[in-house]
Amino acid sequence: MRPTVHDIADKAGVSLATVDRVLNGRPGVRGVTRARVEAAIAALGYVRDVAAANLAKSRVYPLVFILPAGDNPFMRGLEAEVRRAGMHSANERTRLAVVTVPAFDAGALAKAIDGAIAEKVSGIAAVAVDAPEVSAAIGRAHAAGIPLVTLVSDLAGSGRDHFVGVDNIAAGRTAGSLLGRFLGSRPGPVAVLAGSMRVRDHRERLEGFCAAMADMPVTRAILPVLEGQDDPARSRALISECLAAVPDLAGIYSLGAGNQGLVAALAAGDRDDICVIAHELTDHTRAALETGTIDAVLNQDAGHEVRSAIRVLRAKADGLPVIAAQERIRLDIFIKDNLPAGPDGDDGN
Repeated sequence: MRPTVHDIADKAGVSLATVDRVLNGRPGVRGVTRARVEAAIAALGYVRDVAAANLAKSRVYPLVFILPAGDNPFMRGLEAEVRRAGMHSANERTRLAVVTVPAFDAGALAKAIDGAIAEKVSGIAAVAVDAPEVSAAIGRAHAAGIPLVTLVSDLAGSGRDHFVGVDNIAAGRTAGSLLGRFLGSRPGPVAVLAGSMRVRDHRERLEGFCAAMADMPVTRAILPVLEGQDDPARSRALISECLAAVPDLAGIYSLGAGNQGLVAALAAGDRDDICVIAHELTDHTRAALETGTIDAVLNQDAGHEVRSAIRVLRAKADGLPVIAAQERIRLDIFIKDNLPAGPDGDDGN
């Protein structure tokens, strides 16, 4: 049988109230008495069931998700998943909130993190921007004892508690491998459309993509990165200019969320001969897969990411271990022939 607080009290010769004060780090216990209780805990091998203790206290976990604003379809899908999880959060003793900040705005992100710290939330999940002010804000969360996980885009050297997202270098390598194989011996350079090189997930995807392309039997030029800021109009303009300037363009890797503008530019230029690899299965990329404008989409499950972030933040708040296998985010590859059913149940056939 597992030792209980009654066993600790008996062994230490103290009351249950004293044991409770020691376990919860509350004042009012003499040093010698505290030492006796701690010795009893060690001798009995007592391991506290934090989750059960919090359930008994009806503890509620206020968690905040800080996401980029704008019309990025994946981020809006991520926000929808947080709000969906929030509908059932009372049953799981969590209270979820969403704060949006301008995309790629490090100052606004740092300010939002500080705001969450001031509200004394139980945990923060944020899509990171790689900037000193964001790292400093994460450090302030850590100093305040508030766990913080980076979501989708990581900031590994910042002291964050966990990263929830796919391996972005592997995702980039996968994109490069697919594009290289699809193009085969066809000549011509490749363009890369990104959101911003200020976020690590875009830089890591580019790193993996370039490495995989370099391993292909056919050597081809990779053009300078086009930063569309995940804005449809800007992305369309950049791709249109690229198509006009590079008539022998063979492929495009869209590693951010500028796919709506990309598809519009290809349609306006009547260029259905270009091989395109993109990220995230949204309404726009699904339609482009069905028409053949996009050849393959690499997708991460937004719902899994939100649920994972909630589990990790609660575990961190309770000082419990994270189950790594459960929190590993899978990278799916979709082509026209294996599209899953859409939100309305339509499989596209």
